[in-house]
Amino acid sequence: MLDLCALAQWRRYWATPLIGLIGGYLASLIGWPLPWIIGSLLAVIAARCSGWLVTELPGGRQTGQWLVASAIGLHFTGEVMGELLGHFGVVLVGALTTLMLSLIGIALLRRAGVDPATAFFSSMPGGASEMVNLAQRHDAQVARVAAAHSLRLLLVVLLVPAIFTWSLPPIEAPAAATVSGPWLAALLPAGALLALLWKRLKQPNPWMLGPLTVCAVASVGFDLHIGLPDGLGQAGQWLIGCALGCHFDRAFFRSAPGFLARILLFSLLAMLSAALLAKGLGWLAGEDQSSLMLGMMPGGITELCLTAEALQLSVALVTALQVLRLFLVMFLAEPLFRLWQRS
Repeated sequence: MLDLCALAQWRRYWATPLIGLIGGYLASLIGWPLPWIIGSLLAVIAARCSGWLVTELPGGRQTGQWLVASAIGLHFTGEVMGELLGHFGVVLVGALTTLMLSLIGIALLRRAGVDPATAFFSSMPGGASEMVNLAQRHDAQVARVAAAHSLRLLLVVLLVPAIFTWSLPPIEAPAAATVSGPWLAALLPAGALLALLWKRLKQPNPWMLGPLTVCAVASVGFDLHIGLPDGLGQAGQWLIGCALGCHFDRAFFRSAPGFLARILLFSLLAMLSAALLAKGLGWLAGEDQSSLMLGMMPGGITELCLTAEALQLSVALVTALQVLRLFLVMFLAEPLFRLWQRS
């Protein structure tokens, strides 16, 4: 019986990476931004919406995050970290400002009659799985909260890399980073071990933040200037895109169309507001406005950091803004909701 069950499950997810591989390859042929994550995402969504309900490859998303986060962490050199610490005030203001954009979503959803808990946790800019857990704890409509975060992430992934890539001047591809086998042989397993520890301690986004922390600390501490071998980062993007696509099917897009339409409107308004605020903050602080815009977009830390890397923007600044806001959401969401309820 167990063998039959395992065989049935295998039949549902064996095709997922293959479909994603085809989508990523086609996207790379036409020059689409971040082709291996966006192409695989769209290909899997198309397959599921056609009725072929392929499922997520076990461990695929975590493996993809581990590879991508390691690559991002290696961008943190001593010079980059020094510059980042010198502008921590800008990072903090940017993260807090983006968090305040959730008021737009709360207002839109409350005017439509959505209950307070569902409106609040659906509007948080990040921490999707944690917001679903909090929604369940406060008797919100969990399915709607999950759908809201999934749709917001889908919009960010599809729109932001394309808009930034096509609006900025063309750039030359950066020189390939030096690959150090001994260092990577130590850092990659260490990042996986820290991710497992953080997961056991129920910390947010462990497979992203664990490897990123290990590689960033080692890169700064030992002044490394290394990267992953060519193709390994693209493999991580491919696995993440396949996993994200498995959250969508025809039933998702047909469920609660009015609610999803308001989430769509809120997400677009939040992205536009974040871009305008980042432009103003960059002008006042003398920081790179494009990097601030990416960092202040509502969610999608992996995809936005990859966009910054592809466009040779400040990966460290984008990462810092996204990570700090994630922790602010994690630690402030529930206390703020309770304060709102009492008031």
